Amino acid sequence: MRLTTAQRTLLDEARRAVLATVAADGRAELVPICYGIARATHVGASLVLYTPIDEKPKQGTDPMRLGRVRNLVARPAVAVLVDRWAEDWTRLAWLRLEGHARILPAGEVESPSVTSDERAAAIAALRARYPQYRAQALETRPLVRIDVTRVVAWSAR
Repeated sequence: MRLTTAQRTLLDEARRAVLATVAADGRAELVPICYGIARATHVGASLVLYTPIDEKPKQGTDPMRLGRVRNLVARPAVAVLVDRWAEDWTRLAWLRLEGHARILPAGEVESPSVTSDERAAAIAALRARYPQYRAQALETRPLVRIDVTRVVAWSAR
């Protein structure tokens, strides 16, 4: 999966995105997210995004009971919308990143599909991007891993 330079710039510069999951009754459920980007280590590497179930106030104390978490565990197909808004409509652009999500539980032991190095790299990327996360114990929180399988993009330019 290769992004164009303009698409990568939009993804790198955006401060937030919107995660879309599908509820049990088929409704789309949307929630704004912060995200970190896994850097490709080899040619042709997939694009992977991480978003934490962070310490911002939630409606409950168990992060695994959040609607977005229940939705993606049951139906892992998700979409992430990243956009750039400007009063100058020649600058408008958006990316829709479609893929499959899964939860990386806090303190997960190494397995063939997830390593502690992956969690550490994801948390480092999140903290580099959002200074607010430096004061949060992300190591004790679940992360959502999104493996992007399709990119749809639009730009006014």
